[in-house]
Amino acid sequence: MSKGWQMDVNGKRTGVTVLLVDGTPAGRYAMGALLRRAGHRVVPVATGHEALAELDARQHGRTLPDVALVDVDLPDVSGFELCRTLKARPYTAGLPVVHYSAAAVGSYDRRRGLEAGGEAYLTVLAEPEEIDAVVRAAVRAARLRADDQAMARRLTLLSETIVTIQKARSLQELADAAANGTARLTGGPAAVFFLGPDGELYRGTSRDRTSLAPPDEGAHRTVAGLLRRLTRGQAGVQITTVPSPLWPAGFFRPGVQHDARLALILTQDGKASVCLATPTREARGPNPEEETLVARLAQATALAAEPLLMYQVERHVALTLQHSFLPRPHRLPELPGIDVVVRYVPASQQTEIGGDFYAALPTDDGGLVAVGDVVGHSLDAATLMVEIRHALRAYCVDESDPVVLVGRLDRMLRHYHPAITATVCLALIDPGTGRTRIANAGHIPPLVIRDTGTAEYAKAVGPLLGVGLPHPTPTELFLEAGDRLLMVTDGLIETRGTDLAASMEHLRVAAAGAQPGLDDLCDTLLDCFGHDREDDIALLALRLSSG
Repeated sequence: MSKGWQMDVNGKRTGVTVLLVDGTPAGRYAMGALLRRAGHRVVPVATGHEALAELDARQHGRTLPDVALVDVDLPDVSGFELCRTLKARPYTAGLPVVHYSAAAVGSYDRRRGLEAGGEAYLTVLAEPEEIDAVVRAAVRAARLRADDQAMARRLTLLSETIVTIQKARSLQELADAAANGTARLTGGPAAVFFLGPDGELYRGTSRDRTSLAPPDEGAHRTVAGLLRRLTRGQAGVQITTVPSPLWPAGFFRPGVQHDARLALILTQDGKASVCLATPTREARGPNPEEETLVARLAQATALAAEPLLMYQVERHVALTLQHSFLPRPHRLPELPGIDVVVRYVPASQQTEIGGDFYAALPTDDGGLVAVGDVVGHSLDAATLMVEIRHALRAYCVDESDPVVLVGRLDRMLRHYHPAITATVCLALIDPGTGRTRIANAGHIPPLVIRDTGTAEYAKAVGPLLGVGLPHPTPTELFLEAGDRLLMVTDGLIETRGTDLAASMEHLRVAAAGAQPGLDDLCDTLLDCFGHDREDDIALLALRLSSG
């Protein structure tokens, strides 16, 4: 809302729209003529009920009058009662009311008018210039109040949005939150873009955008190119307009071309660009106060993006480590007489990479398999996972007893990483007899799925690696032809707020009902449990070879 008065082509102030409420035709005529001569537009009504009906009719699609000029002596209600009704309704609460009376009034009447919520009190004995001045002053004060209230609401929205974006766990969440916040600040659709140091473009659009097909890859490449050019060498927030021929259609409203008003900023290290984009509104023009708030939001968004961008880099390094050092299924070492299938699924994009691992190693006494998990989620956890796997490979060259190997891993961890713990489960399988010896260090025990369709957990328990407690003798069992042994990390089934024992039971039932093959078993379990997990998932399934 403008704080000043609009001018006509001759530089004179233009009038306002006045709702004139007067119960007498002569009064409406006289006051209406006076207001029109002062340049105002007049909407005359005869009663308080007619005034309310007129305002109700304007609630849908028509603007309210700028001021109500109300005679205190109306035929149905008093002007004071009408004023109280207007101030009690959310839609008309901001409408300024000026009371007037044809009779001489004292301080009591003026006080009643102010107590009812009116802005001023006039008598028809007043000069026309005074009436005009009071009407304009009431409108001006109301507009100032409305502007202040709008700014307070926008500052509240800005604060709420900043809190929301600071909670974002991924760049996509951040982009969506910033787009919705920008839309709330500006009252229209919005899009937010992050251009990372690797050239990847992240985009979020506000919820009010019609859910049709988003712009294609060509449009995204165009935006990425614009961001590179516009932010090159930039310091601070830059506000600029990109005309519609250069700005792809569809980001604000599907299939619709708009000029785009951009708030651009680089992250502090200068490696990534942040852009808050809204469609321009030619009829209204730029709003400096609104753009100041959007600029502040752009700064807050850039600050929130920095740790998420750093995390993306760390996550990529951790994934590279895991992919480099965990053998691919087709490159697993061959275990004579044993078929082995493995699966590894990284955590969802919003979650840090952990230290889950698997191993399948030939020894002189049979095939040694392992599944483990370094406690924690970080690049350090992924690095330590690699160290434990290499240590296990080295130890099993001259030792195959699972309990001895667990003890050595425990000593290694305490010696080199005394503040870290890990879980691991080792199983040594003799393919000729099916004899299986299991040592478990704080891990979910292996699940034995018998050829008969039953499934039970091996009774193998033991303390975590890294705590220095003695480990019990191995748990021994025998696998028959067709039996399968399943080893998993807790990322497959562990859910915050759910008892692990209940999740293990769900896993047991699902495994018992899976199809006979090893691949079918792993795929069934991933379909049942492996979506949007907060932790990495490692699975290893084996059985004695049929040939």
